Amino acid sequence: MFGPIEFILAGVLVGFCVGITGVGGGSLMTPILISLFRIEPHIAIGTDLLYAAISKFCGSLVHAKKLNIVWPIVIWLSIGSIPASLATTWVLDNYLSQSTHYKAILTTVLGFMLMLTGVSIVFRAQLEALFQRIRPRQNLASDAEKVADFQKKRGMIAMMGVVLGIFVTLSSVGAGAFGIMALVLMFPHLPMIRIIGSDVVHAVLLTLVAGLGHMNAGNVDFELLMWLLVGSIPAIVVGTLISSHMPEKIIRKILGITLFVLGLNFMINPVKSKPVAIEESTTSSVVIVQKSSLT
Repeated sequence: MFGPIEFILAGVLVGFCVGITGVGGGSLMTPILISLFRIEPHIAIGTDLLYAAISKFCGSLVHAKKLNIVWPIVIWLSIGSIPASLATTWVLDNYLSQSTHYKAILTTVLGFMLMLTGVSIVFRAQLEALFQRIRPRQNLASDAEKVADFQKKRGMIAMMGVVLGIFVTLSSVGAGAFGIMALVLMFPHLPMIRIIGSDVVHAVLLTLVAGLGHMNAGNVDFELLMWLLVGSIPAIVVGTLISSHMPEKIIRKILGITLFVLGLNFMINPVKSKPVAIEESTTSSVVIVQKSSLT
């Protein structure tokens, strides 16, 4: 049986990795809760969504203070992601939660997102090099051309928000890594710091809404959430402060490979629910047999 000390240590581990590498906490925390602590997938995902919203909030304040946020992008992402998250939560609560495939669906989606995240982390340098080859040509665009370009892509931004809303609500993974990659591809003229700032603020909004939806469905363990935050918040600060003295590239590759392997395992061996309806019918039939034997 695990207690507060183990949960605090998990928070320290995840917070430290986030501080050093910038890898989203959801990519690390959810598989740890499911694989190591044997937390039910829906509880792990719901709790981690609120954990991500709270832990990312401080970072969003820093970006807001430094004017690193492109609010129109945040708004149009939210126009797609918030309704998609609410709709996904409603479907989960009203339909899938009663299915024997509920946990398998959640862990399969989680595995898929973890594999993609792992690949994006391992090959980050190659992806950044590709983006940099695109950027110089786009930086020559005038302000008027940039505004016109954004107006043309509002629908694409909203659709990207829909995709993020669905997958983040199902897995708690993807609000950061995939949001940044998509925004870089769509807006190569924007400085990377403004893309990151916009993505962080949107991630706070999305994970908060998705987390509250899971909370309404009873999928959040508040005691677990408290202990995780107690361990992770100081560790994020420490990790950030010493990140320049750590072998960040090596740690990133180890994390990426680990996430890919965990994701592959979840896809091959998803967590399965016991067929409750069959158990209940079996139990009731046993009771009937016992009563008939007594009479």
